Amino acid sequence: MPQPDDDFGVPIPGRVLPQEAWARTAIKKLPPPPLDWTAVFGRAAPVVLDLGCGNGRFLIADALKRATTHNHLGIDILPLVIRYATKRCNQRGLQHARLAVIGAYELLEEYVPAASVAEIHLYHPQPYEKRGHIDDRLITLEFLSLVRKALVPGGLFVVQTDNKNYWRDISRFAPQLFDFTEIEGPWPDAPQGRTRREIYARQHGLKIYKGQGTPKSA
Repeated sequence: MPQPDDDFGVPIPGRVLPQEAWARTAIKKLPPPPLDWTAVFGRAAPVVLDLGCGNGRFLIADALKRATTHNHLGIDILPLVIRYATKRCNQRGLQHARLAVIGAYELLEEYVPAASVAEIHLYHPQPYEKRGHIDDRLITLEFLSLVRKALVPGGLFVVQTDNKNYWRDISRFAPQLFDFTEIEGPWPDAPQGRTRREIYARQHGLKIYKGQGTPKSA
């Protein structure tokens, strides 16, 4: 019997199309940098990056809503979750979504051209709370400088965590580089959660911390 396509009882957005309508969304090997977004997606459109996309819930939902207007790239360092995300995007016919296995820092530093991305979303990065591992956290001033560099003027950076200590650092770093605002309450488009981790956190009564901003001038 097929397993339900959901996260903790919340269905994955979209529906599985007939196989002839499936897309091919996997990037098995990124082309040499810098990326040519028109070549990557086969069309010119604003690019949305989902860094650490996990099983693809947010990317799928957003790509379904903005299929005709935006291109979406989801990346993660874990091949297993990218396989899940790729399968789901393929089955939903998301022709202008792409998935790749790569780290967020490496992608921004080596592959993404400056001022070429409309939005960067980063949901629940690994908090690395164990002693001796705090320095492994992704979000630093250096990383956020790469985010700012990648975004077009007026572009959007969205970040979310359920880790209070990590949020303390994020809310200290982000306003130095972005006109940054903390967001209260559930997402209107996904009140149960935009991601698998957020759904889990909400169901277990964990506080969600999130904010968004546009780049300040360098």
